[in-house]
Amino acid sequence: MSTVKLSSIKPIIGTSAFSEDIEVSIVIPCLDEADTLENCIRAAQEAIEKSQANAEIIIADNNSTDGSDEIARRNGARVVLVKEKGYGYALMGGIAAAKGKFIVMGDADESHDLLEIPKFIEKLHEDFDFVLGCRFPKGGGKITSGSMSFLHRWIGNPMFSLLVRRWYRIPVHDVNCGFRGFTREFYEKLDLRCTGMEFAVEMVIKSSFQNARIFEIPITHHPDRRVSHPPHLRTFRDGWRTFRFLLMYSPRWLFLLPGILLVLLGLFIFGFSQFRISQGSEMQNNVKVIQTLVIASLAILCGYQSILFAIFTKSFAINEGLLPVDKQFTKFFEIVNLERGLAAASIALFVGIVFLIIGISESNILIFDTLHLFFFGATLIALGFQTILSGFFTSILGMKRK
Repeated sequence: MSTVKLSSIKPIIGTSAFSEDIEVSIVIPCLDEADTLENCIRAAQEAIEKSQANAEIIIADNNSTDGSDEIARRNGARVVLVKEKGYGYALMGGIAAAKGKFIVMGDADESHDLLEIPKFIEKLHEDFDFVLGCRFPKGGGKITSGSMSFLHRWIGNPMFSLLVRRWYRIPVHDVNCGFRGFTREFYEKLDLRCTGMEFAVEMVIKSSFQNARIFEIPITHHPDRRVSHPPHLRTFRDGWRTFRFLLMYSPRWLFLLPGILLVLLGLFIFGFSQFRISQGSEMQNNVKVIQTLVIASLAILCGYQSILFAIFTKSFAINEGLLPVDKQFTKFFEIVNLERGLAAASIALFVGIVFLIIGISESNILIFDTLHLFFFGATLIALGFQTILSGFFTSILGMKRK
């Protein structure tokens, strides 16, 4: 995932200056939109007139080669050139140059009816921080015939919206909708970094970190009116990037829960095999016993490593400002600090070495009882060693930097 801080693109477009004379900035990202751009600008102008807001229209041009910039200027819009290619880049550039207190963004392909802009302005006046359009019937929206592909309508968008609701507790039904409005103050708090199509999802996820007041507005989704080129959105490429982003911002689902499940699975296999042996159940042969114990040990080690990665990721993300401070996570480190971790690791190493010595002291290593001790001891040694290394590494991640 390509990321960028807003400050890194300011030299390209100039520093934005808030103006009390302009209340609303309408930002439209543009890359070769000559087929539809004029109609979009006219719709936005009509919406401005209807809302009676003092507004500006900004076309964030992403190096168009079809004369889109001239069309925008000819129709009274302000053109902001954003050289770095990407949906997120274009929007960050346009928003950075915007002068309004409120910002409304929409696409330039006529899939969004920009005549609905007054709905967004109205809700922003009601002190909502973030107003999202919803195209899906579950959120009151409408998708006109042929305006959205089967994969986007029934699989991609619903799945991502469901994950956002479940993982991040954000009550939205259309996380990918590009028609949305927000206050400048809210936007500046988000510190958005995604430069591609993930930009829209990042904005929604980070809004939950800010305890933002969110409102979802039903809108109508229309067919893409462009004929000179296909949509910029790539179903599988951008779908994967979005899913990857959702996982990366949730260490719990990416690392912690899978790790816990693997550790529990390994312990169950260890316990079950020992129970079978203690009950006098015959295994097929000693090779089968070894295979079972290897699988159990592997599951525990992989699961523990996954749990450690959850801790590493969360520590780094909080320290870098990617995730907000988590009170439960802070309390965890108050209990499980470096010194206590090292003490627990030392005990695990000692017990593991003792079991290992007992396991290899027998002349026949394939005796069931000593075989279990051998594998359990080896696993404890590996866990203890991992704990020592991860304890110091987590402490390094937690260091404050100027």
